[in-house]
Amino acid sequence: MTGPEQLPTLPDLVLPRLLDEARELQPDTVALRRRLHAHPEIGLQLPNTQQQILDALDGLPLEITTGKTSTSVTAVLRGAKPGPAVLLRGDMDALPLQEESGLDFPSEIDGVMHACGHDTHVAMLVSAARLLSRHADELAGSVVFMFQPGEEGQHGARHMIHEGVLDAAGERVERAFGVHIYPTLPSGRVHTRPGPLMAAVDDFHVRVLGKGGHGSVPEAAVDPIPAAAALVGALHTMSSRRFAATEPAVLSVTHLDAGTTTNIIPETAFVEGTMRTLSDAARATMRAEVEKVCEGIAAAYGCRVQVDLTPGYPVTANDPDEAARVLDLASTVLGPENAAPLPDPIMGGEDFSYVLQRVPGAFALLGGCPPDVDPAEAPANHSNRVRHHEDAMTHGVALHAAYALSTLR
Repeated sequence: MTGPEQLPTLPDLVLPRLLDEARELQPDTVALRRRLHAHPEIGLQLPNTQQQILDALDGLPLEITTGKTSTSVTAVLRGAKPGPAVLLRGDMDALPLQEESGLDFPSEIDGVMHACGHDTHVAMLVSAARLLSRHADELAGSVVFMFQPGEEGQHGARHMIHEGVLDAAGERVERAFGVHIYPTLPSGRVHTRPGPLMAAVDDFHVRVLGKGGHGSVPEAAVDPIPAAAALVGALHTMSSRRFAATEPAVLSVTHLDAGTTTNIIPETAFVEGTMRTLSDAARATMRAEVEKVCEGIAAAYGCRVQVDLTPGYPVTANDPDEAARVLDLASTVLGPENAAPLPDPIMGGEDFSYVLQRVPGAFALLGGCPPDVDPAEAPANHSNRVRHHEDAMTHGVALHAAYALSTLR
């Protein structure tokens, strides 16, 4: 006689259907994405975006709260049975760029553009809320939908954490998941990895202080321009000489400014840029070495220096088990051809890192390259020519839903 322990495992009949359900919702997903794309907003205060989200969620069985220090939206879906809570996140804010994408639904706001795909993130999360609402009877627990402003440097996730998003279901969420669309990856393909996925981000701002004078008598002045020029080279050299080749660390000087005209030696020069690291030790070393190099170079040229280091986001580090589960879910729901480990971290930053510091979870990259473009040639996120393939959003919707359902069943 065959005992229960010898019976074959029955196939999951729900997860494989999620992609078809996401495709049914695609007209609404696209419509919301395009409305958001045409009316982008920057920072922590996004009243139009918030209202678009609230309107789109209206009628769903959700408990909705809005932020106090930002225009965030938190929505909780209660399952039919008790159980833990899981969090799904989508960021909302745009960038200060003048759009030149050639899309039929471009930004109508001068100098503001959804150039990082956050419009797609919001639309995918709204449709995931719709899809999961259909499956509420199958959920043993709750889903927290985190609609977050201020990802582009304003620490929006910290605002929401401070206001209780991780405990919005009445208890601390046990798992968290987020996705970011990438126009330089094949459309619909999901990539992630265990451990560090994205870098810690810090900025440096350096003012070189000299003594101004006439351009014809530099010996009577203390010229900050040669010191600033030497500082650029020294900082770039430092970042390649203080770290082992196996320790990714990036420093880029991105802004250099000095002087007003041809015959005046200025009093000051200004240098600033960004630092990217993948460990706490490397981050501390980078910060200490920047200060040391700036002070030494300035002194060598007879100048003084003021160094301001602005801390940014920490490393975005995935729980290894959760990263593996995301790839398994992507393979099951989207097909094995659409799930691929990411071999190396990327040096961009992400404030979902604050969530992953507190809750086991994973962040994944979703390919969004238009099919008529070579991914190697596609304009990247933060380009004013970037375009995201809307068909990829069905994969994002389905993966959000699969993550929640697989956790809470």
